This record gives sequence, C-alpha cells and structure tokens, in this order.
Amino acid sequence: MIAFTQQGSGPALILIHGFCESKEMWKTFSEDLSANYTVYCPDLPGFGESPLIEPHISMEEAAVLLQDWMEENNITKPIVIGHSLGGYVTLALAELMWDGLKAIGLFHSTAFPDDEEKKQTRNKTIEFIKKHGVDKFVESFVPPLFSDQHRAEQADQIAGLIQFGKKSSQNGMIAFTAAMRDRKDRFELWKTFPLPKLMIAGELDPAVKIEASRKHQPYATHYYELIGTGHMGMFEEPEKTLGMVIKFLKHVAK
Repeated sequence: MIAFTQQGSGPALILIHGFCESKEMWKTFSEDLSANYTVYCPDLPGFGESPLIEPHISMEEAAVLLQDWMEENNITKPIVIGHSLGGYVTLALAELMWDGLKAIGLFHSTAFPDDEEKKQTRNKTIEFIKKHGVDKFVESFVPPLFSDQHRAEQADQIAGLIQFGKKSSQNGMIAFTAAMRDRKDRFELWKTFPLPKLMIAGELDPAVKIEASRKHQPYATHYYELIGTGHMGMFEEPEKTLGMVIKFLKHVAK
C-alpha cells in the first residue's frame, strides 16, 4: 500500500521524497503547484505511512510499486520529480516506463551510482541503525543536510523533518540504504532519456557533490545551481527553487 496526498487539478505531477523523509516535506510545494497541477506526494515503502513488508527492496522494485500505484489511481503521463533517494527512484521509473512519463526531475540527486567510499558509508549507516535505532540516526542525519549558513535559521524546519523522519521504519531505512548502495549507474539513461529533464543542485550539497551534478548539465533541459545551499534547497531556498520548478513545468506544458 502506498500512502499519498493528492491536491489540485490539471496535469499529473508526482513529487517523491528522499531518504528518512515523507510526503509532508512537499507540503508548501504541493499547495502552490496545485493551482495548475494535480500534485501527488507518495510515501515510499518503509517511510511515512507506507509499510515495507519485505526485508529488502531495490530501486527497480520501488519503481514497479509506484507504477502499480499509478495504475490503481489512474495517474497517466505524469511529470515525476524526486529529491535525493526520490531521484534514484525517478530514474528507475524512467527506465521502466520511458515515454509513459511526461518529464523527470532530479532535486539534489544524481544518475551516478555510489562510489566505493560512499558504499562503505552506507554499510556504516546500516550498522548504526541496527545498533542505535531510527530516532538516534535521524537526529544525527538531518541537520548536516543543510548548509552551515542556513542551519540556524532553519531550526524549526529541521525539527519538523526530524519528527517526520522518526516515522520511518527501521526495516525501511536499512532496506533503502542497501538499495542506494547497490543501485546501478543510470547516467546513460539520463543522457538518452528523450523527454524534458530538470536538475537542481546545491553548491554545498554534502550528499551529491557539485562536480558530479555539473556532469549532468549538458543533458538537462533545465539545470540550476543553488549557491551556498546544501542538500535541502526546497527549505533553504524555497522561493527560488519553487520558481525553478514552475519554469520547468511551463516548458513541459508547451
């Protein structure tokens, strides 16, 4: 079962949250974009209100679950934008559905796989979660996603994200950490996907290095960099990032 919110009317727009996040992170975006779009914000299995029954999951399996959810809810030709982990799922969806989508967007995400250093970090994350549990991990994980200059001013947002993150299941967090570690390289897909593509990158993103993001730029319809911003541009630069998404959506609608 995929829990989700639905708001507005018009062409379908799906916003997919990242790791240790939930559909609530898109509340402001959904409210603003629902004037012209039917905005769907699903909880990935194991996060928010969506259960993950199996002990393991892959990006491909998550994409199939979302495709089934779309069919159940008569969602056709959606624009799909994913944050971080949500971007990895978006790319898997693009591979699965191809022109069954209308456009895709990566929001602080990448088509590249984990390198060896990042894979070791994922393994340490799994061990930490097994040893210390969800709450302790989320409390340590969320604040560094924001750049130093935004962290203090975003204290309330960070506290809210921590509370929503604590709704994540331990099984879901471990399963998706492994799925991120083991995901395949989809940069060739990014290069060849024939429909509009958006990328929003943070100059100071600790999770997706700006150098990697810039390699996506030649193949993006719309590419943006947020100066002085970390991994959470929708909170660190809400008006600016919303404007970027709106500009992309208007291009797709042409």
